[in-house]
Amino acid sequence: MTKNEVFTKEKEKLTNIFLEVEPSKRKLVEGLIDDAAFLKAENYQLKCLLQDTGMIQIHPSQRHLQKPTEAARQYLKNVNSYAVIIKTLNGVLAKNIMDDDNDLSEFEDE
Repeated sequence: MTKNEVFTKEKEKLTNIFLEVEPSKRKLVEGLIDDAAFLKAENYQLKCLLQDTGMIQIHPSQRHLQKPTEAARQYLKNVNSYAVIIKTLNGVLAKNIMDDDNDLSEFEDE
């Protein structure tokens, strides 16, 4: 799979999840959806690289000396950023569901 394919697939997935959300909230999260898809695609590429290189470099003669690779550092930063974005998007979804439930409860009380 290419980086662009991963981006497109993730963006479509997240966009479909938000189809039932009211238009104003959907418009509000468009940027977050793009950012999440971007980070997912970037991490896909980094993960492919890390499968070959590993996440740490070990000194050839002094095996106790190790350091993380730059790709590993960036991968972890991206994972954290992606998680924050997904948590934010999930909060918008949860708020939308609660609003829908509150709208329905008006009819239940009658």
